[in-house]
Amino acid sequence: MLFYLSQKMLDMTARTALEPFASPLRLFRYITFRSAGAAVTALVLSWWLYPRFIRWLMQLKFGQEYVDRAEESGGLQARVRSKKGTPTMGGLLIVLLLDFTALVWAQWNTQILLALFSLLVLCGLGFIDDYAKITRQNSDGLRAFIKLWVQGALALFAAVYLWRLPSTTTLISQVMVPFYKYPVLTGGTGAAVGLLLTSCTIVGASNAVNLTDGLDGLAIGCTVIVSFVFLVLTYLAGNAKAAAYLQIPHVPGAGELTVFCAAMLGAGLGFLWFNCHPACLFMGDTGSLALGGELGIIAVLIHQPLVLVIAGGVFVAEAGSVIIQVAWFKFTKLRYGTGQRVFLRAPLHHHFEMLGWDESQIVTRFYILCVLCAVVAFSTLKIR
Repeated sequence: MLFYLSQKMLDMTARTALEPFASPLRLFRYITFRSAGAAVTALVLSWWLYPRFIRWLMQLKFGQEYVDRAEESGGLQARVRSKKGTPTMGGLLIVLLLDFTALVWAQWNTQILLALFSLLVLCGLGFIDDYAKITRQNSDGLRAFIKLWVQGALALFAAVYLWRLPSTTTLISQVMVPFYKYPVLTGGTGAAVGLLLTSCTIVGASNAVNLTDGLDGLAIGCTVIVSFVFLVLTYLAGNAKAAAYLQIPHVPGAGELTVFCAAMLGAGLGFLWFNCHPACLFMGDTGSLALGGELGIIAVLIHQPLVLVIAGGVFVAEAGSVIIQVAWFKFTKLRYGTGQRVFLRAPLHHHFEMLGWDESQIVTRFYILCVLCAVVAFSTLKIR
């Protein structure tokens, strides 16, 4: 919005006495300036709105008045404070601030509109899931297959839309992998694999962040770190000269996603201010499903879906621990009659809680691992 208003004012004052005074508005043409503005706007609005938003949620009794699954099953000796009674659905304000900030500071191209649409759909899905938990006062929200169907439908829609759109068809039809400069698959085979890979990236990222959201500040902190990775990658992908120099895919218009990532960074840091241990507020599935899905869609939109696997290594480990735990338990129960576990509890952060690690200790160490994954993701820019 500000970009369009600034350009309109520049056009109106061109070749008039007011032209020198309007000249500073040229700053809005720079992605770096608008990205900084988006990050600061989202952060400041978060600081201002969250205290009021938390009071509003408490008045509505939108709190987690039930014991979560981890505490329900017992054994968490290191958890000195129950999560019961903490307001949830904090992700709703994250999404609203992200939408508002992106619309104000970014140019409204195909990538931005698709990202915002996906954000709203996944936020709505998470809101329904959280509301079901609150009304029932237990950990049972929407059934897993319903969430997977909605996520899958959205992911498939995004994949087919990008494939059918002439300007973005190569994002799907040409499959790229990290550390290699050329597409590994093209044509019909590439399109088939690309559609599947795109769908899996969006659905997988959405659920992986959701599974990571179990300790104060864990999911949002890791999301902020990964958002910074994609803030850099989107800027490079949208810059023709930088992309050519680094031999990475150039995606026209992807630079505007830098503004989106900056807004996510600012909104995430603003939420972390209130979500750090001991948390005043939880994001709930309203935030985790939406933010995870956004990381997936951004990775797809810059033609680097598999880089997300590296940058989001903590999310991958969390989701992987659940898959391994469930698969091994079912296999051993079928084979031996008694289910066995690989981890003391899944997702992975609960395993370390069972070992007696303090909650803040787990979160800090996972942050360190996430930063390490981010460094490896950045290395894909030069090691090709």
